[in-house]
Amino acid sequence: MATFLYKLGRLAFRRRHVFALLWVALLTLAGVGAASAPAPGNSSFSVPGTEAQKAFDLLEQRFPGMSADGATARVVFKAPRGEKMTDVLNKATVEKTVKELKDGSEVASVADPYAGHAVSKDGAIAYTSVKYKVSGMELEDSSRDALKKAAQDARDAGLTVEVGGDALNTKPETGNSEVIGIAVAAVVLVITFGSLLAAGLPLLTAVIGVGIGVSTIAALANALDLGTTTSTLASMIGLAVGIDYALFIVSRYRAELAAGREREEAVGRAVGTAGSAVVFAGLTVVIALVGLSVVNIPMLTKMGVAAAGTVAIAVLIALTLIPALLGYVGRKVKPAGEKSKLLGGGRKPQQAGRPNMGTRWASFVVRRPVAVLLLGVIGLGAAAVPAASLELGLPDDGSQPVSTTQRRAYDLLSDGFGPGFNGPLMVVVDAKGSAHPKADFTKVGNEIKGLEDVVTVTPAMPNKAGDTATITVVPKSKPSSKTTEDLVHAIRDKGRDIARETDSEVLVTGTTAMNIDVSQKLNDALLPYLGLVVGLAFLLLIVVFRSVLVPLKAALGFLLSVLAALGAVVAVFQWGWLSGLMNVEQTGPVMSMMPIFMVGVVFGLAMDYEVFLVTRMREAYVHGEKPVQAVVTGFRYGARVVTAAAVIMIAVFSGFMGSSESMIKMIGFGLAIAVFFDAFIVRMAIVPAVLALLGKRAWWLPGWLERVLPDVDVEGEGLRAETERTDLDDDRELVRA
Repeated sequence: MATFLYKLGRLAFRRRHVFALLWVALLTLAGVGAASAPAPGNSSFSVPGTEAQKAFDLLEQRFPGMSADGATARVVFKAPRGEKMTDVLNKATVEKTVKELKDGSEVASVADPYAGHAVSKDGAIAYTSVKYKVSGMELEDSSRDALKKAAQDARDAGLTVEVGGDALNTKPETGNSEVIGIAVAAVVLVITFGSLLAAGLPLLTAVIGVGIGVSTIAALANALDLGTTTSTLASMIGLAVGIDYALFIVSRYRAELAAGREREEAVGRAVGTAGSAVVFAGLTVVIALVGLSVVNIPMLTKMGVAAAGTVAIAVLIALTLIPALLGYVGRKVKPAGEKSKLLGGGRKPQQAGRPNMGTRWASFVVRRPVAVLLLGVIGLGAAAVPAASLELGLPDDGSQPVSTTQRRAYDLLSDGFGPGFNGPLMVVVDAKGSAHPKADFTKVGNEIKGLEDVVTVTPAMPNKAGDTATITVVPKSKPSSKTTEDLVHAIRDKGRDIARETDSEVLVTGTTAMNIDVSQKLNDALLPYLGLVVGLAFLLLIVVFRSVLVPLKAALGFLLSVLAALGAVVAVFQWGWLSGLMNVEQTGPVMSMMPIFMVGVVFGLAMDYEVFLVTRMREAYVHGEKPVQAVVTGFRYGARVVTAAAVIMIAVFSGFMGSSESMIKMIGFGLAIAVFFDAFIVRMAIVPAVLALLGKRAWWLPGWLERVLPDVDVEGEGLRAETERTDLDDDRELVRA
């Protein structure tokens, strides 16, 4: 592989016009496709294999036009102090608002608060429920604007009005997170390279790669039902790895220049060696992202595949566009150790024998490997302790900041009707196979009334055929509580007993039940997903490093860093530690998607650092250095660049912590702290300590496995032999001349 990439790099350098035009053409084509494609709607959401989804599908068949999974909104009214919602003027305002809410092509129904007894016992609070024909993710902005306008008109009339429900859910705004990430990346790159031009190349190519990826997603969004949320993960991951991969190629190129090689030869060697690491690092990220499909949630699968495609583009750009651009800039990119004139100019001489920071750190670690290893493992173990108390759930309006109308509506409903009112359960009774449907409907309602944590059970509402009915159950506890989850399971247990007695099927659905089912589905998929991703990457790393223990150590180190990161997430977002510093207004269960999301994203990125750092060590070992010295050599050439890459990644993810959405804030914090733990504790401390302790055993590979594995030559041994033959042939030609 190294030889092939070496030739590809030199070709891109020589034929720079062709390669540059090719990438410009791809960017233009993607941009034109995105601009001319129909405006994408929000992707439909379904969770195959769950009881809640099965009930939604049944309701679509038996209650045509009901829009069981359609968006809902609750407009909550509170009377001024000393007044009641039943007063004449206040009632007139509510009735006018209800009439206004009925306008709109996507509105299915609007309930009358007074006819539906939706007024609190003290008369201070009332609400109306708005049902839409489409889901919250498919709702048009015009419908949301009409909802907000109706609420504002009621406020202008003197009432306190707040709006809750999933109808207001939109694509979370992350503020200037990407701009912040790019700005920090620019500063880090300038410090790393000492050159504005060299720093600009990774930024330029990363933006081009993300531009192609996101534009392609936008062009295909309508045809493939990708929606507006699919590009979020693609842009976040694509930007981070795009900068990192280009950073490694440019850094190796400058090192080859410093070794005295001509520019074309330096490009070839950089792509042949660092490029091999980029290919395999990219493969691990792609495996982790595509592996999200095992969860069997279509939206998550689409996000993973789209992000994987953007990563693949970043790899191809690093291998072809970076060499082409290096050909254009020529001598303006200086060898390692030489700064541009804008930053001080001239050659900065190195003091003879003075080791760099990476060398000094690695030398310290290999002298005290046991102490460093124990300190690192104990530290991460301590950080992981809170993970034992992990509680998972999906966010609802109760987890929103108190400044939002959704949270204020949630609190008003809790005050007026009880906390469980914010998460009613819908029980669907399918009595098509029963001889006495009406009796079965009554029996189900009576059985549910006898369960704990139940406040209200409404009478069964059958369909026209009389073979299916819905029953609304209001719990005592809030939607995200463990008690409500237990109630859902209790109703389902009762339903199975009733099914055996009456031949009627009982299903529990609704937003609360769907959240519980999604959380359970994600929990059940975690171990298979972990096994798939880690297993495939383990095999890939065996091929890369020609070792069994190095990939094993890489996988175990990753698991340690993820557990520590989950512990940190629990401490901040569930326990409330440092919540003020992180601007976390509401603690509660950790988003159920976090563990599997962190495993997927962080594993791919962690293996980036493993591949880039350890391939340098492997390269030195294969070229004759002793195992401990090879560790130091790997750090001498790789530590500075890996550190810069990690800081850039942390900056990109940390930018998302500025979001007002608790889910986005949690994702940003979780990924940033996981990269910090993995890059600076696992890869920079635990890895060299373990390799120093293992010595030659680190590179052991059974003979039978050695014969079976393909030789991909990541360390460039074949490339070295070929270039030596080329140099020898050139010398002979000179002698003959």
